[in-house]
Amino acid sequence: MMGRAHLVISTGLSLSALQLADQEITIPVIVVAVLSSLLPDIDEPNSLLVSRAIPKTVIRTFQLLLLLAAAAVIFLGEAYSPWNYMLAIAAAIITFLPNRTLKNVIMILTGIILIAFGSQISPWNYIGGSLLILVSFLPHRGLTHTIYGLVGWTLILYLTTGDISIWLAGGLSYMLHLLADALTNRGIRILPPFKYVLRFRIMSTGSFRGSLVEYLCMGVTLGVVWLTFFLDKNLFTGG
Repeated sequence: MMGRAHLVISTGLSLSALQLADQEITIPVIVVAVLSSLLPDIDEPNSLLVSRAIPKTVIRTFQLLLLLAAAAVIFLGEAYSPWNYMLAIAAAIITFLPNRTLKNVIMILTGIILIAFGSQISPWNYIGGSLLILVSFLPHRGLTHTIYGLVGWTLILYLTTGDISIWLAGGLSYMLHLLADALTNRGIRILPPFKYVLRFRIMSTGSFRGSLVEYLCMGVTLGVVWLTFFLDKNLFTGG
């Protein structure tokens, strides 16, 4: 499914489930539900989550900084010739890499910076930094689209917050994303190295039928949200 469908469906249904279970829904819970609805696609550079976190302006700025750094290395590193030229050429070559690759490079560098200089937000700097570096090398619908990814993310939320509403919201939203991807013709390998693919073949992403299924699921989700949060309960209780 497309990112917007994951955002609406996973967030809406997970928060509705929490509401029906009488769990407290706070701003952190909503933020975690939203993030978790998109998190499995962090291994796809063109996904909604990565595209919003690393927009084109960030990529262009990164390219400009690399070119400036290359020029600085050439002019200020003459004492280390010819290594300064080789380093400058390498930096210049990186600026011409495809946007997908540049996003991965930015994620790796961000992860390294978090680990090295983010001790004030420990352990989130190690968790976030390691995650960014790891997913940069993963294929789409790989590790993040497995039971391991689901359990790992839920455990991270549980161990770092201890808030049942937060880890339930994150786990449910993440799981709903995986189930939605299982509706596609490609499906997901939920338990590698076993080759079993969870696949229902209901839709194909990007096709007319796929878009129809997406809008139908989003419509049903909005209906569930309205029934859960906005419907006057007095209509049924007679109060």
